[in-house]
Amino acid sequence: QVLLVESGGGLVQAGGSLRLSCAASGRSFSSYAMGWFRQAPGKAREFVATIGSSGGMARYADSVKGRFTISRDNAKNTVYLQMNSLKPEDTAVHYCAAQRVVGIPSMRADNYDYWGQGTQVTVSS
Repeated sequence: QVLLVESGGGLVQAGGSLRLSCAASGRSFSSYAMGWFRQAPGKAREFVATIGSSGGMARYADSVKGRFTISRDNAKNTVYLQMNSLKPEDTAVHYCAAQRVVGIPSMRADNYDYWGQGTQVTVSS
C-alpha cells in the first residue's frame, strides 16, 4: 500500500511558476515509477509526466514539454513537478500516481496502482 499526498498547488498568473510535491508513505517508494496527471473541469484525466524508479526515463506530454520538469528524491520519498511558463490551459487538478515497476514508465492512467487526492493549479490570464 502506498499513500500519496500532493502539495504546492495554487493560483498563479500566466507565465509564472509552481512546484508541486508528492510525498509517499511506505518503504518501497524506490520500486515505483511515478507519474503526474491532471484533470480540468469537464475533461478527461490526462497524462502530464512520468519518471522511472531510479530517476531516469522521464517522459512528458507534448503540451508541457520544455516547460515542466519531473524529478524525484528517493531518500525523501518525494516526487516533484516543476512547472514554468504556466498557461491558463494548465488549470486543472493535478494528481500524482505510483506504478509498480514493470519496464518503461507508463503514460496511461489505468496502468497506475495508487493515486493521491490531487492539488488544484489555477493559472489566470
